Amino acid sequence: MANINLPTLSYEDNLGGSVKDYFMLMKPRVMSLVVFTAISGMLLAPGNIHPLIAFVSILCITIGAGSAAAINMWYDRDIDAIMKRTQKRPIVTGAVKADEALAFGIITGTMAVIMMAVSVNIISAALLAFTILYYIYIYTIWLKRTSVQNVVIGGVSGALPPIIGWASVTGNISWQAFSLFAIIFIWTPPHSWALALYRSDDYKNCNVPMMPVIKGVLYTKKQIMFYSILMFFISLWPYFLNISSHLYLITAIISGLIFLYYAVNLFADTEQNHVAKKLFWYSIFYLFSLSVKILNF
Repeated sequence: MANINLPTLSYEDNLGGSVKDYFMLMKPRVMSLVVFTAISGMLLAPGNIHPLIAFVSILCITIGAGSAAAINMWYDRDIDAIMKRTQKRPIVTGAVKADEALAFGIITGTMAVIMMAVSVNIISAALLAFTILYYIYIYTIWLKRTSVQNVVIGGVSGALPPIIGWASVTGNISWQAFSLFAIIFIWTPPHSWALALYRSDDYKNCNVPMMPVIKGVLYTKKQIMFYSILMFFISLWPYFLNISSHLYLITAIISGLIFLYYAVNLFADTEQNHVAKKLFWYSIFYLFSLSVKILNF
């Protein structure tokens, strides 16, 4: 990592960060997507699960996701200090010490996996452990700084929560659960590259090989288009696998066409990637809307 002097606390730093600081260390916005998709997998799974066990399962997934995020912030603290959108993160500001963040991530992640194994089942615990380790070692430590395909291959970890939710109920993995995984896995690249388009200077300044920095803007837009088309068809799988209703099918088609509309408009976007920013925020709404409708809410 680049050598950089991080700010030090000037006020009773022996007390560590506040509860809010540690909560922010867990990337709550990202965590909310993880939790929501995990709940979708759990509610769609055949069979019954005791409400208390379901609560424990979601709690473990939440803590596990937060632990991985905390270790990610610990490892990326050098580039977080350079990128504008991450300069207020707890480690960068000095609200939480780097070693405390690492310890927090390791302890909470270990606790989450053990609790899942003891309270739910071994399969879901193993999947949770794999998800945490994959995000830390495969994405954060290996791919993020070395490969232009970082968000593609690294997207496995972000797509696993619905399978963990499914396994919490059934104790196994099925094609239905895999269809939920596939939607999020294919959704991740256009979502991340849309962000990279309008934040490309940030990634360039800290030498992170995101697609627009390495391959250029036009190539990135073509890749977003390709993955958006692929995602449109994959989003229909749950309907044909009989785990969703006609309402979900209609929602998937309409919201998918809107996604494609933004992807097409990227090619005419000359106003500092204004459309890319819209696509990024819409992509979050898109995933939430599919998760809601697949549950027939």
